[in-house]
Amino acid sequence: MLRIAIQKSGRLNEESVQLLKECGIKFAGADRKLFAQAENFPIEILYLRDDDIPGYVEDQVADLGIIGENVFAETNKSADVIEKLGFSKCRLSIAVPKAFEYKHISDLNLKSIATSYPNILGDFLLKNNVKADIHEISGSVEIAPGIGLTDAICDLVSSGSTLLSNGLKEAEIIFKSEAILIGSKKLNDEKKKILQDLLFRIRAVRKGKEHKYILLNAPNEAIEKIISILPGMKSPTILPLAETGWSSVHSVVKENEFWQVIQDLRQAGAQGILVVPIEKMIL
Repeated sequence: MLRIAIQKSGRLNEESVQLLKECGIKFAGADRKLFAQAENFPIEILYLRDDDIPGYVEDQVADLGIIGENVFAETNKSADVIEKLGFSKCRLSIAVPKAFEYKHISDLNLKSIATSYPNILGDFLLKNNVKADIHEISGSVEIAPGIGLTDAICDLVSSGSTLLSNGLKEAEIIFKSEAILIGSKKLNDEKKKILQDLLFRIRAVRKGKEHKYILLNAPNEAIEKIISILPGMKSPTILPLAETGWSSVHSVVKENEFWQVIQDLRQAGAQGILVVPIEKMIL
């Protein structure tokens, strides 16, 4: 039996729960409980504060944890990064007041910076030979320059709207983060086997999200050109249509190449293009 810790509430909780359920694992939601056992997979779920998760994994209270990469780097606990999960992406950035004429990281020399991430910020400043006063605070970091507490801040940024509403501008990205799966360094063979089964499911779900299944009709004389555009996992599937001289072509396209491929297919003579989401993809 594996025990996995996830955030008790918030966006990371929602996306972690969604991932596990997309992997076919059935379990109860957190509500007011701190623990749940899966009905159809040998795994138990702990619901914890995200910054407590690395310590629980280090101490072997939990075998695995889903947390933000930024939290893992800041806490500096002993655990293995097993898999990047591709969701809850954000960045840790230094931001300054709009009137601050920022050109280079050296402009922060001898300035004061408010942050909830003193370790990541301290390492970044050290690597860039910048001496600044790090003022550690938790919550409402973005108001620090406005009330005269510090000259700048270092905080998580998604859209940047919170910075703008507080009269700040993003000056320097110091750390890019996404959700990661971490694991204890002392898993026994039985738990490693369950982990591999879980990873198989996670990777199949992620592959599905990264690809689209497409079906199209094309005149036979255009098939060769279309095949060159659509290599698929190995090669496209081609089926003859009832109408003489036409075929149906089935293939898989990467999400980040999708629109360009569709445009190229239309120019090559493809018609009636259908796009279908892929739930899971096993190579």
